[in-house]
Amino acid sequence: MMNRKRTIRNAVKIWLLCSICLSMHAVARDDVVDFESERWIMKNAEIVDHLGRKGLIGYAYLKDVAFENGVIQVDIAVDGTRSYPGIIFRIQDENNYERVYIRPHRADLYPDAIQYTPVINGIAGWQLHNGTGSTAVASIPENTWFHLKMEIKGKQARVFLDQSDTPALVITNLKHGISKGSIGLFSARDKKACFSNFQYAMDNNLQFEPAPEIETPPGMITEWELSRPFLLSQIDIERYPGEEMPGDMGWQAVHSEPAGLVDVSRYYGRTGREPDCVFARVMMPSNGNEVKKLLFGYSDAISIFLNGNHLFLGNSAYQQRDPSFLGIVGLNDTVYLPLKEGDNELLLIIAEAFGGWGFMCQDGHAVFEQKGMTKAWATEKAFLTPESIIFDPSREVFYVSNFDAYNKSPMEERQFISRVSRDGTIEQLKWITGLSKPTGMAVWENKLFVVERAHVAEIDLETGQIAGRHAVPRPMFLNDIAIDRSGNLYVSDSGKHVIYRFSDDKWEEWVQGDEIGNPNGLLVHDNALILGNNRDHRLKAVDLENKKISSIANLRGGVIDGIKVDENGNYLVSHWEGRIYRVTPSGEVTKLLDTSVPGLYCADFDYIPEKNFFAIPTFFENSIMAYHLKNE
Repeated sequence: MMNRKRTIRNAVKIWLLCSICLSMHAVARDDVVDFESERWIMKNAEIVDHLGRKGLIGYAYLKDVAFENGVIQVDIAVDGTRSYPGIIFRIQDENNYERVYIRPHRADLYPDAIQYTPVINGIAGWQLHNGTGSTAVASIPENTWFHLKMEIKGKQARVFLDQSDTPALVITNLKHGISKGSIGLFSARDKKACFSNFQYAMDNNLQFEPAPEIETPPGMITEWELSRPFLLSQIDIERYPGEEMPGDMGWQAVHSEPAGLVDVSRYYGRTGREPDCVFARVMMPSNGNEVKKLLFGYSDAISIFLNGNHLFLGNSAYQQRDPSFLGIVGLNDTVYLPLKEGDNELLLIIAEAFGGWGFMCQDGHAVFEQKGMTKAWATEKAFLTPESIIFDPSREVFYVSNFDAYNKSPMEERQFISRVSRDGTIEQLKWITGLSKPTGMAVWENKLFVVERAHVAEIDLETGQIAGRHAVPRPMFLNDIAIDRSGNLYVSDSGKHVIYRFSDDKWEEWVQGDEIGNPNGLLVHDNALILGNNRDHRLKAVDLENKKISSIANLRGGVIDGIKVDENGNYLVSHWEGRIYRVTPSGEVTKLLDTSVPGLYCADFDYIPEKNFFAIPTFFENSIMAYHLKNE
């Protein structure tokens, strides 16, 4: 018996020892790495006393670390003036690594007080990476130590400031991909910023949501030929080079990143401190003489030629347009290309001095239509910011709410509902008048319920008159409405993160909180209220009986607006910016339509399942467009 107990104890010890070893293999923890340690390579760094601590200023990294996944932490103290202190990681060499830093002078003022940028071939491309996934707003204390922590796994990372449990920045696409390398600190060698208590831990067990798939926007030019770099001083960028083009151009075929950006640093570094330039070209075929709208962005300067003719010269360099100008790359400029029948050569010269070397071009009229989606009609531009449309099957007409976005007096009741036929004929532009900024609508038992700024108006569809109004207590921004089979009203408040319910002539804040952040579109389906959480970009369902909230799908960026259901039980969901998706109950997402490039918004649309027919309010375009979906 004793031998049996001893055997069991030994087995338990072995199991515990193996578990500890496995855990140590997955998570290798280190204490603070002293700045006087021989592990540091001091490139331009100095150890100083600062705010009662031993600290480091400047640029240094560890020479004995192959970091891939894990946690990096450091304390930072800044004086609030212009500086860019932060963490560098996965250092392949001194010209290739990932970098996250803060801008104390922009704290609480701009949405880029914290930034991620890759450094590729010695070029820190911060002008190429801005917005969600790259920059964020932040509060940064001055003249005191605060904490900066990073969690890194695969191609993703999270950044935490000042011991917060909520990430200040979530990076979903590290530009060096999954890589491994050293880690360190980067700042100027002055006391505007100082580091203390640097530590790290290898950890392969960090949990991240799956990274979003990056879609290529419609009409983006993704295939180019790129030359080798030249000194800008040797090139007259206002003159088409023609036969005078330098002999060895070094042309190579390049493919843009999924979002359409061509990052030149992926192919070439800078030749020195003097500004450089490259040539980029693409052939644009045309079936006849036409004018094509080209949207483009660049850093730092560009010259555009079509078939040898000079069309555009621009300078978008840092601080060149005004002292606060950053030169961020985006599709902010337009040129019209007079194409001839056949092939047309589009040639760009892109110059770089500082902050990122890249460009992007897009067909400004491009629309994505899933196979089977065809445009049926579009009305004239007669509405005043149409926000919502709903079909009345009993009368075979659409009702359109006119939000009138540019009228800033919502309580004057100047807005109206329009009546439109099935074929797009505007039967009566101002059918119901005297409304206050109407948005969402719902038809129920011969009545049209319309959301206003502080009420839900009830319209008698027989008489075409406002029969009454139901005042909502203390609203901030009422938006959409849905009605269940018992006639209860559900209204979203995008400003308060609340869904109201109106039952037995009483309003209640039915559900509220972050799980339904910034709600807009609503739909009652299968004993659930379907809604879009525009804080986390998820389509969700709230059980009408127990209020349990479940997630259906992550729609990533964009404002979730209209929600409908098709004949097969799939959800049809619009992004207000101009996209419509099909979402299966299991969460599979398929894009059906994308009109965002020409600026045709997709607000609160309607869908007629029997006809596979979409009617879409275009918001700022002041028209309604209709699409038919042919199911294969």
